[in-house]
Amino acid sequence: MRSVNAGVTGSKSRIQVSRTGISTVPRVVAPTAAAPLNQIILGDCIEGLRALPPESVDLVFADPPYNLQLEGSLSRPDQSVVDAVDDDWDKFGSFAEYDAFTREWLGAARRAMKPEATLFVIGSYHNIFRVGAILQDLGFWILNDIVWRKANPMPNFRGRRFTNAHETMIWAARDSKAKRYTFNYEMLKAGNEDCQVRSDWYLPICTGGERLKDAEGRKTHPTQKPEALLTRVMLAASNPGDVVVDPFFGTGTTGAVARRLGRSYIGFERDEAYAKAAHARIAAVEPLPADAVAAAPTKRSEPRVAFASVIEAGLLAPGATLTDERRRHQAVVRADGSLKLGAAIGSIHKIGALAQGLPACNGWTYWRFETPAGLESIDTLRETMRAGMREAAE
Repeated sequence: MRSVNAGVTGSKSRIQVSRTGISTVPRVVAPTAAAPLNQIILGDCIEGLRALPPESVDLVFADPPYNLQLEGSLSRPDQSVVDAVDDDWDKFGSFAEYDAFTREWLGAARRAMKPEATLFVIGSYHNIFRVGAILQDLGFWILNDIVWRKANPMPNFRGRRFTNAHETMIWAARDSKAKRYTFNYEMLKAGNEDCQVRSDWYLPICTGGERLKDAEGRKTHPTQKPEALLTRVMLAASNPGDVVVDPFFGTGTTGAVARRLGRSYIGFERDEAYAKAAHARIAAVEPLPADAVAAAPTKRSEPRVAFASVIEAGLLAPGATLTDERRRHQAVVRADGSLKLGAAIGSIHKIGALAQGLPACNGWTYWRFETPAGLESIDTLRETMRAGMREAAE
Protein backbone atom coordinates (compact mmCIF):
# COMPACT_ATOMS: atom_id res chain seq x y z
CA MET A 1 0.00 0.00 0.00
CA ARG A 2 1.29 3.48 -0.78
CA SER A 3 0.10 6.58 1.01
CA VAL A 4 -1.13 9.33 -1.27
CA ASN A 5 -2.10 11.49 1.69
CA ALA A 6 -3.75 10.92 5.04
CA GLY A 7 -6.94 8.97 4.54
CA VAL A 8 -6.19 8.02 0.92
CA THR A 9 -4.41 4.77 0.18
CA GLY A 10 -3.73 2.80 -2.97
CA SER A 11 -1.89 -0.20 -4.31
CA LYS A 12 0.04 -1.08 -7.45
CA SER A 13 -1.94 -4.11 -8.48
CA ARG A 14 -0.76 -6.85 -10.81
CA ILE A 15 -4.27 -7.03 -12.17
CA GLN A 16 -4.98 -5.30 -15.45
CA VAL A 17 -8.00 -3.03 -15.36
CA SER A 18 -9.75 -1.88 -18.51
CA ARG A 19 -11.10 1.64 -18.87
CA THR A 20 -14.54 0.30 -17.93
CA GLY A 21 -13.28 -1.01 -14.62
CA ILE A 22 -13.72 -4.69 -15.51
CA SER A 23 -10.88 -6.94 -14.39
CA THR A 24 -9.34 -8.59 -17.43
CA VAL A 25 -7.57 -11.17 -15.23
CA PRO A 26 -10.15 -12.14 -12.57
CA ARG A 27 -8.77 -13.31 -9.24
CA VAL A 28 -9.85 -13.51 -5.63
CA VAL A 29 -8.04 -11.10 -3.33
CA ALA A 30 -7.24 -12.31 0.20
CA PRO A 31 -9.38 -10.46 2.76
CA THR A 32 -7.63 -7.96 4.99
CA ALA A 33 -7.52 -8.59 8.75
CA ALA A 34 -9.66 -5.54 9.47
CA ALA A 35 -11.75 -3.18 7.42
CA PRO A 36 -9.86 0.03 6.50
CA LEU A 37 -12.27 2.43 8.18
CA ASN A 38 -12.40 6.08 7.13
CA GLN A 39 -10.08 5.49 4.21
CA ILE A 40 -10.26 6.18 0.48
CA ILE A 41 -8.74 3.20 -1.33
CA LEU A 42 -7.28 3.96 -4.74
CA GLY A 43 -7.97 1.26 -7.27
CA ASP A 44 -10.59 -1.06 -8.72
CA CYS A 45 -13.65 -1.34 -6.48
CA ILE A 46 -14.18 -5.02 -7.31
CA GLU A 47 -10.71 -5.92 -6.11
CA GLY A 48 -11.16 -3.67 -3.08
CA LEU A 49 -14.54 -5.09 -2.09
CA ARG A 50 -13.17 -8.61 -2.31
CA ALA A 51 -10.38 -7.63 0.07
CA LEU A 52 -12.80 -6.53 2.80
CA PRO A 53 -13.54 -8.96 5.63
CA PRO A 54 -16.70 -10.93 4.86
CA GLU A 55 -19.88 -9.72 6.56
CA SER A 56 -18.23 -6.52 7.83
CA VAL A 57 -20.36 -3.78 6.23
CA ASP A 58 -23.64 -2.30 7.51
CA LEU A 59 -24.68 -0.23 4.48
CA VAL A 60 -23.60 0.11 0.85
CA PHE A 61 -24.35 3.19 -1.22
CA ALA A 62 -23.42 2.82 -4.88
CA ASP A 63 -23.52 5.40 -7.66
CA PRO A 64 -22.09 3.28 -10.48
CA PRO A 65 -21.43 4.35 -14.07
CA TYR A 66 -24.77 4.85 -15.82
CA ASN A 67 -23.52 3.74 -19.25
CA LEU A 68 -25.15 6.78 -20.86
CA GLN A 69 -24.08 5.75 -24.38
CA LEU A 70 -23.56 9.34 -25.47
CA GLU A 71 -22.52 9.73 -29.10
CA GLY A 72 -20.79 13.02 -29.70
CA SER A 73 -21.30 16.24 -27.81
CA LEU A 74 -24.62 17.58 -26.59
CA SER A 75 -25.49 21.17 -27.56
CA ARG A 76 -28.02 23.73 -26.34
CA PRO A 77 -30.22 25.63 -28.83
CA ASP A 78 -27.64 28.44 -28.87
CA GLN A 79 -25.01 25.85 -29.88
CA SER A 80 -23.14 26.07 -26.57
CA VAL A 81 -21.88 22.66 -25.43
CA VAL A 82 -23.51 20.99 -22.43
CA ASP A 83 -21.09 19.82 -19.75
CA ALA A 84 -22.34 16.23 -19.96
CA VAL A 85 -20.82 12.95 -18.77
CA ASP A 86 -18.36 11.80 -21.42
CA ASP A 87 -15.62 10.34 -19.21
CA ASP A 88 -14.02 7.00 -20.01
CA TRP A 89 -15.30 5.46 -16.76
CA ASP A 90 -18.86 5.70 -18.13
CA LYS A 91 -18.12 4.00 -21.44
CA PHE A 92 -18.71 0.30 -22.07
CA GLY A 93 -18.39 -1.66 -25.28
CA SER A 94 -21.78 -3.38 -24.99
CA PHE A 95 -24.65 -4.09 -22.66
CA ALA A 96 -23.11 -7.51 -22.00
CA GLU A 97 -19.89 -5.85 -20.87
CA TYR A 98 -21.80 -3.51 -18.57
CA ASP A 99 -23.82 -6.40 -17.14
CA ALA A 100 -20.65 -8.40 -16.43
CA PHE A 101 -19.16 -5.42 -14.61
CA THR A 102 -22.37 -4.97 -12.61
CA ARG A 103 -22.47 -8.63 -11.57
CA GLU A 104 -18.86 -8.48 -10.40
CA TRP A 105 -19.16 -5.44 -8.17
CA LEU A 106 -22.58 -6.36 -6.79
CA GLY A 107 -21.38 -9.88 -5.99
CA ALA A 108 -18.30 -8.52 -4.24
CA ALA A 109 -20.41 -6.01 -2.29
CA ARG A 110 -22.88 -8.72 -1.22
CA ARG A 111 -20.06 -10.83 0.18
CA ALA A 112 -18.88 -7.92 2.35
CA MET A 113 -22.37 -7.11 3.68
CA LYS A 114 -23.52 -8.28 7.09
CA PRO A 115 -26.57 -10.58 7.01
CA GLU A 116 -28.88 -7.67 7.94
CA ALA A 117 -27.07 -5.03 5.86
CA THR A 118 -28.78 -3.20 3.01
CA LEU A 119 -27.69 -1.60 -0.24
CA PHE A 120 -28.78 1.51 -2.13
CA VAL A 121 -27.88 1.79 -5.80
CA ILE A 122 -28.83 4.83 -7.88
CA GLY A 123 -29.19 5.12 -11.63
CA SER A 124 -31.14 6.43 -14.59
CA TYR A 125 -33.23 4.72 -17.26
CA HIS A 126 -29.98 3.87 -19.04
CA ASN A 127 -28.93 1.33 -16.43
CA ILE A 128 -31.20 0.95 -13.40
CA PHE A 129 -33.44 -1.74 -14.91
CA ARG A 130 -30.43 -3.86 -15.81
CA VAL A 131 -29.02 -3.34 -12.31
CA GLY A 132 -32.34 -4.33 -10.72
CA ALA A 133 -32.55 -7.59 -12.65
CA ILE A 134 -28.97 -8.48 -11.74
CA LEU A 135 -29.64 -7.67 -8.07
CA GLN A 136 -32.45 -10.21 -8.06
CA ASP A 137 -30.38 -12.77 -9.97
CA LEU A 138 -27.67 -12.53 -7.29
CA GLY A 139 -30.14 -13.11 -4.45
CA PHE A 140 -30.69 -9.57 -3.17
CA TRP A 141 -34.21 -8.81 -1.90
CA ILE A 142 -35.61 -5.50 -3.15
CA LEU A 143 -37.28 -3.47 -0.39
CA ASN A 144 -38.17 -0.27 -2.26
CA ASP A 145 -37.52 1.67 -5.39
CA ILE A 146 -37.13 5.35 -4.54
CA VAL A 147 -37.61 8.17 -7.01
CA TRP A 148 -35.33 11.14 -6.51
CA ARG A 149 -37.40 13.92 -8.08
CA LYS A 150 -35.05 16.78 -8.93
CA ALA A 151 -36.17 20.27 -8.00
CA ASN A 152 -33.95 21.77 -10.72
CA PRO A 153 -33.32 19.20 -13.49
CA MET A 154 -31.40 19.92 -16.66
CA PRO A 155 -33.88 20.70 -19.49
CA ASN A 156 -34.25 18.58 -22.59
CA PHE A 157 -32.52 20.81 -25.15
CA ARG A 158 -33.60 18.97 -28.30
CA GLY A 159 -37.28 18.88 -27.40
CA ARG A 160 -37.62 15.27 -28.53
CA ARG A 161 -38.28 13.64 -25.15
CA PHE A 162 -39.68 14.37 -21.71
CA THR A 163 -37.27 16.21 -19.44
CA ASN A 164 -35.31 13.71 -17.38
CA ALA A 165 -36.35 15.07 -14.00
CA HIS A 166 -35.65 12.07 -11.76
CA GLU A 167 -33.29 9.26 -10.94
CA THR A 168 -34.19 5.94 -9.35
CA MET A 169 -32.66 4.30 -6.30
CA ILE A 170 -33.15 0.64 -5.48
CA TRP A 171 -32.99 -0.27 -1.80
CA ALA A 172 -32.29 -3.95 -1.23
CA ALA A 173 -31.50 -6.34 1.61
CA ARG A 174 -28.76 -8.93 1.19
CA ASP A 175 -31.37 -11.66 0.82
CA SER A 176 -34.99 -12.48 1.61
CA LYS A 177 -34.04 -13.83 5.06
CA ALA A 178 -32.96 -10.38 6.30
CA LYS A 179 -35.80 -9.37 8.62
CA ARG A 180 -34.01 -7.11 11.12
CA TYR A 181 -32.35 -4.70 8.72
CA THR A 182 -32.05 -1.10 9.91
CA PHE A 183 -34.94 1.19 9.04
CA ASN A 184 -35.40 4.17 11.34
CA TYR A 185 -39.11 4.47 10.68
CA GLU A 186 -40.10 6.44 13.79
CA MET A 187 -37.24 8.92 13.44
CA LEU A 188 -38.03 9.60 9.78
CA LYS A 189 -41.72 10.00 10.56
CA ALA A 190 -41.00 12.44 13.41
CA GLY A 191 -38.96 14.62 11.06
CA ASN A 192 -41.70 14.54 8.44
CA GLU A 193 -44.52 16.19 10.44
CA ASP A 194 -45.49 12.77 11.89
CA CYS A 195 -46.25 11.44 8.40
CA GLN A 196 -44.68 8.34 6.88
CA VAL A 197 -41.82 9.20 4.54
CA ARG A 198 -42.77 8.39 0.96
CA SER A 199 -40.70 6.72 -1.73
CA ASP A 200 -40.55 9.88 -3.86
CA TRP A 201 -37.93 12.33 -2.58
CA TYR A 202 -38.01 15.93 -3.81
CA LEU A 203 -34.46 17.31 -3.58
CA PRO A 204 -32.36 19.72 -5.67
CA ILE A 205 -29.34 18.58 -7.64
CA CYS A 206 -25.90 19.53 -6.40
CA THR A 207 -25.28 23.22 -7.09
CA GLY A 208 -23.83 26.34 -5.49
CA GLY A 209 -21.18 26.15 -2.80
CA GLU A 210 -21.62 22.40 -2.37
CA ARG A 211 -20.48 21.71 -5.94
CA LEU A 212 -16.73 21.08 -6.02
CA LYS A 213 -14.88 22.96 -8.76
CA ASP A 214 -11.29 23.19 -9.95
CA ALA A 215 -9.12 26.29 -10.22
CA GLU A 216 -10.72 27.17 -13.58
CA GLY A 217 -14.25 26.93 -12.17
CA ARG A 218 -15.06 23.62 -13.87
CA LYS A 219 -16.91 20.83 -12.09
CA THR A 220 -14.49 18.52 -10.34
CA HIS A 221 -16.85 15.60 -10.96
CA PRO A 222 -19.76 15.60 -13.45
CA THR A 223 -22.20 13.55 -11.35
CA GLN A 224 -21.60 14.77 -7.78
CA LYS A 225 -24.64 13.84 -5.68
CA PRO A 226 -26.18 16.31 -3.19
CA GLU A 227 -25.40 15.75 0.48
CA ALA A 228 -29.12 15.94 1.28
CA LEU A 229 -29.68 12.72 -0.66
CA LEU A 230 -26.97 10.81 1.21
CA THR A 231 -28.10 12.28 4.51
CA ARG A 232 -31.58 10.86 4.03
CA VAL A 233 -30.17 7.49 2.98
CA MET A 234 -27.93 7.19 6.05
CA LEU A 235 -30.49 8.47 8.52
CA ALA A 236 -32.99 5.97 7.13
CA ALA A 237 -30.86 2.84 6.97
CA SER A 238 -27.90 3.15 9.35
CA ASN A 239 -27.01 4.11 12.91
CA PRO A 240 -24.06 5.98 14.44
CA GLY A 241 -20.93 3.83 14.37
CA ASP A 242 -22.09 1.79 11.36
CA VAL A 243 -19.75 1.11 8.46
CA VAL A 244 -20.88 2.58 5.12
CA VAL A 245 -19.14 1.51 1.92
CA ASP A 246 -19.19 3.41 -1.38
CA PRO A 247 -17.64 1.47 -4.28
CA PHE A 248 -17.71 4.54 -6.59
CA PHE A 249 -16.56 7.22 -4.17
CA GLY A 250 -15.96 10.09 -6.60
CA THR A 251 -15.47 13.34 -4.72
CA GLY A 252 -16.63 11.89 -1.42
CA THR A 253 -20.23 12.87 -0.76
CA THR A 254 -20.73 9.58 1.09
CA GLY A 255 -17.64 10.14 3.23
CA ALA A 256 -18.52 13.75 4.05
CA VAL A 257 -22.03 12.83 5.18
CA ALA A 258 -20.81 9.76 7.08
CA ARG A 259 -18.29 11.85 9.02
CA ARG A 260 -20.93 14.48 9.83
CA LEU A 261 -23.43 11.85 11.04
CA GLY A 262 -21.00 9.76 13.09
CA ARG A 263 -20.72 6.81 10.71
CA SER A 264 -17.50 5.19 9.46
CA TYR A 265 -16.90 5.03 5.72
CA ILE A 266 -14.81 3.08 3.24
CA GLY A 267 -14.50 4.50 -0.25
CA PHE A 268 -13.07 2.99 -3.43
CA GLU A 269 -12.02 5.33 -6.23
CA ARG A 270 -9.86 4.75 -9.32
CA ASP A 271 -9.20 8.42 -10.13
CA GLU A 272 -6.51 9.96 -7.93
CA ALA A 273 -7.71 13.52 -8.59
CA TYR A 274 -11.21 12.65 -7.37
CA ALA A 275 -9.76 10.89 -4.32
CA LYS A 276 -7.63 13.89 -3.35
CA ALA A 277 -10.59 16.24 -3.72
CA ALA A 278 -12.68 13.89 -1.57
CA HIS A 279 -10.03 13.73 1.14
CA ALA A 280 -9.78 17.53 1.40
CA ARG A 281 -13.57 17.81 1.46
CA ILE A 282 -14.03 15.22 4.20
CA ALA A 283 -11.23 16.66 6.34
CA ALA A 284 -13.11 19.97 6.47
CA VAL A 285 -16.30 18.38 7.81
CA GLU A 286 -17.17 19.03 11.45
CA PRO A 287 -18.89 15.99 13.01
CA LEU A 288 -22.23 16.71 14.65
CA PRO A 289 -22.60 16.30 18.44
CA ALA A 290 -23.51 12.79 19.54
CA ASP A 291 -26.93 13.91 20.78
CA ALA A 292 -27.77 15.26 17.33
CA VAL A 293 -27.20 11.92 15.58
CA ALA A 294 -27.98 9.34 18.29
CA ALA A 295 -30.38 6.66 17.14
CA ALA A 296 -33.89 7.27 18.43
CA PRO A 297 -35.42 4.39 20.41
CA THR A 298 -38.04 2.48 18.48
CA LYS A 299 -41.31 1.27 19.92
CA ARG A 300 -40.18 -2.31 19.38
CA SER A 301 -37.05 -1.73 21.46
CA GLU A 302 -39.05 -0.43 24.43
CA PRO A 303 -39.91 -2.85 27.29
CA ARG A 304 -43.16 -4.74 26.84
CA VAL A 305 -46.09 -3.51 28.92
CA ALA A 306 -49.25 -5.56 29.30
CA PHE A 307 -52.56 -3.72 29.51
CA ALA A 308 -53.25 -5.62 32.74
CA SER A 309 -50.20 -3.87 34.25
CA VAL A 310 -51.83 -0.51 33.54
CA ILE A 311 -54.91 -1.64 35.50
CA GLU A 312 -52.78 -3.06 38.34
CA ALA A 313 -50.86 0.23 38.60
CA GLY A 314 -54.12 2.10 39.07
CA LEU A 315 -53.69 4.21 35.92
CA LEU A 316 -57.08 3.04 34.67
CA ALA A 317 -59.83 1.57 36.86
CA PRO A 318 -61.81 -1.60 36.11
CA GLY A 319 -65.23 -0.61 34.85
CA ALA A 320 -63.91 2.38 32.89
CA THR A 321 -65.15 2.81 29.35
CA LEU A 322 -62.82 3.01 26.37
CA THR A 323 -63.87 4.41 23.01
CA ASP A 324 -62.36 5.05 19.62
CA GLU A 325 -61.35 8.48 18.29
CA ARG A 326 -64.81 9.09 16.78
CA ARG A 327 -66.70 7.61 19.74
CA ARG A 328 -68.35 4.96 17.58
CA HIS A 329 -67.63 2.01 19.88
CA GLN A 330 -67.54 1.67 23.67
CA ALA A 331 -65.79 -1.16 25.50
CA VAL A 332 -65.68 -1.83 29.25
CA VAL A 333 -62.34 -2.39 30.99
CA ARG A 334 -62.33 -5.63 33.01
CA ALA A 335 -60.26 -6.29 36.15
CA ASP A 336 -58.10 -8.86 34.35
CA GLY A 337 -57.02 -6.35 31.66
CA SER A 338 -59.36 -7.59 28.95
CA LEU A 339 -62.16 -5.60 27.31
CA LYS A 340 -65.87 -6.37 26.94
CA LEU A 341 -67.69 -5.19 23.82
CA GLY A 342 -71.27 -6.46 23.76
CA ALA A 343 -71.01 -10.20 24.39
CA ALA A 344 -67.39 -10.38 23.21
CA ILE A 345 -64.45 -10.43 25.63
CA GLY A 346 -60.80 -10.24 24.58
CA SER A 347 -57.58 -8.26 24.51
CA ILE A 348 -57.40 -4.58 23.60
CA HIS A 349 -56.13 -5.70 20.18
CA LYS A 350 -58.72 -8.41 19.53
CA ILE A 351 -61.66 -6.24 20.60
CA GLY A 352 -60.30 -3.29 18.61
CA ALA A 353 -60.16 -5.45 15.49
CA LEU A 354 -63.65 -6.82 16.16
CA ALA A 355 -65.08 -3.30 16.51
CA GLN A 356 -63.71 -2.32 13.11
CA GLY A 357 -64.35 -5.60 11.33
CA LEU A 358 -60.62 -5.97 10.64
CA PRO A 359 -58.32 -8.99 11.02
CA ALA A 360 -55.88 -7.10 13.30
CA CYS A 361 -55.59 -3.89 15.30
CA ASN A 362 -53.07 -2.11 17.52
CA GLY A 363 -55.26 -1.57 20.55
CA TRP A 364 -52.80 0.82 22.18
CA THR A 365 -53.29 3.38 19.44
CA TYR A 366 -56.98 2.61 18.74
CA TRP A 367 -58.57 2.90 22.18
CA ARG A 368 -58.99 6.15 24.13
CA PHE A 369 -60.21 7.12 27.58
CA GLU A 370 -61.95 10.23 28.87
CA THR A 371 -59.99 12.99 30.62
CA PRO A 372 -61.05 16.51 31.68
CA ALA A 373 -59.25 17.74 28.56
CA GLY A 374 -60.98 15.25 26.26
CA LEU A 375 -60.08 11.86 24.82
CA GLU A 376 -56.55 10.57 25.32
CA SER A 377 -54.88 7.48 23.87
CA ILE A 378 -54.24 4.59 26.25
CA ASP A 379 -50.76 4.53 24.71
CA THR A 380 -49.93 7.48 27.00
CA LEU A 381 -50.57 5.18 29.95
CA ARG A 382 -48.17 2.63 28.53
CA GLU A 383 -45.55 5.38 28.13
CA THR A 384 -46.10 6.37 31.78
CA MET A 385 -45.36 2.76 32.77
CA ARG A 386 -42.23 2.67 30.63
CA ALA A 387 -40.98 5.97 32.07
CA GLY A 388 -41.32 4.45 35.52
CA MET A 389 -39.33 1.39 34.40
CA ARG A 390 -36.54 3.55 33.00
CA GLU A 391 -36.39 5.62 36.18
CA ALA A 392 -36.23 2.47 38.33
CA ALA A 393 -33.43 1.09 36.16
CA GLU A 394 -31.38 4.22 36.73
